[in-house]
Amino acid sequence: MVLPISMRLKGVKCFDHLHRSGRRFHGSSMLLIVAKAKPKFLKSTLKKLESQSCRCAVAISSKVNKKAVIRNKIRRALHHHLRGRLENRSINSDSWALISLKPNSSNKDNTYLLKECDQLLINSGLVS
Repeated sequence: MVLPISMRLKGVKCFDHLHRSGRRFHGSSMLLIVAKAKPKFLKSTLKKLESQSCRCAVAISSKVNKKAVIRNKIRRALHHHLRGRLENRSINSDSWALISLKPNSSNKDNTYLLKECDQLLINSGLVS
């Protein structure tokens, strides 16, 4: 399932902003970075959708798994999970989030990763 354009976060300036000014929440398999949204970094056609929901991105390195098929399956599962948790939550519309998997997470199954993602979202305050 593909995220609607209002949920996805992309662009070098957006990722730089997340890494420079975001708060980090560490888990055993992943890292969650949350920062205040900066709509000026988005393309002009996407700015009008900014207020709909929290924007998020998932980054999975080839160190997690060498096979792109497996990385993409994990990415799709996390995007689907994030969409269910963060969509239509106006309380989080001023936040951007980045989930980055750690290299040791390749041997974990998706249910473990989704539970850890939930815990990090709760710790960050994006979800109650």
